[in-house]
Amino acid sequence: MADSHHVHLCRYSDEEGYTCEQECNDSGWCYWHDSNIIKDSPADKENLQEYARNGGMLRGISLKHADLAGIDLVNHHHKNGFDFSHADFYRADLTCAHLFNINLEYASLMKADLSEANLHNANIKHCNLLGIKWQNAKIKNIEIGNELIQEILAQKAQDDYDLVLALDLFEQSEEIYRDLRKHAEREGIFKLSGRFIQKELTMRRYQMKKPSFARLMSKVVDLFCGYGEEPLKVVNFSIVLILFCAILYFFTGINFEGQQHYFDASLPFTTNLNHFFSCMYYSVVTFTTLGYGDITPIGISRLIAATEAFTGSFTIALFVVVFVKKMTR
Repeated sequence: MADSHHVHLCRYSDEEGYTCEQECNDSGWCYWHDSNIIKDSPADKENLQEYARNGGMLRGISLKHADLAGIDLVNHHHKNGFDFSHADFYRADLTCAHLFNINLEYASLMKADLSEANLHNANIKHCNLLGIKWQNAKIKNIEIGNELIQEILAQKAQDDYDLVLALDLFEQSEEIYRDLRKHAEREGIFKLSGRFIQKELTMRRYQMKKPSFARLMSKVVDLFCGYGEEPLKVVNFSIVLILFCAILYFFTGINFEGQQHYFDASLPFTTNLNHFFSCMYYSVVTFTTLGYGDITPIGISRLIAATEAFTGSFTIALFVVVFVKKMTR
């Protein structure tokens, strides 16, 4: 009777149902998923390229300390790039690597060397980006998502009242965004660098004591102008303030040509509407500190006018600074 040979497959599987159908070694893992094997031999680079092009399971593979300098991992003539989700590239040498359109979601690039690498259109959502060497890496159109994996874990740690861990993770997030911001500036991708500086300063705010004056002021600056990156926030705030003050004037009253203009339920709708437009006009004049003098505040309206004038002069100056900063980049 002929002996039957039972092939043991790699035990890799993930939460999305993907499994590896490569034959395993004594550890129960295939060569590429075995984290105890360092892929730094001269043949590993060529073998990985061949493995990827032959449809091998790339998700979750272990490439820690791997020597992959100059490797070509572009899925040529295909719309979607190779899927390296959950892969581990810890301290891997990826200098001059071709990684166009690669999927690195939930992977780890921690302390990897990506100098001169091509990461155009790469998906690095929830990827561990701590300590990466970005020198001259090409990052146009990368997808980074709204949150780093460290941010998600930090918020979870906060919910679990592990404040020490949360603080450390927010500090890591700040470092990652700072490195990305500096690299985006060097590459001339200023829109991306503007987004990164907002996230960098937000992570710094999360490390401040709560409550504290410094944290409050940081939040105010974010709300007013997005840390200097969103001039439209200043415009929106100005419109809201002008409208809000106009409503206050409408109920507290202003003096126009010897007559008081304010809301009076006994007056016709058209008269009240005309009074409101007068209040709106006065609010605009006060906010911009033009001060024509044709309308004057009365009673408590004087306090509202003084507050609006002070806030308006500050807001206009802020808008000029933010707008010039954006335009001169």
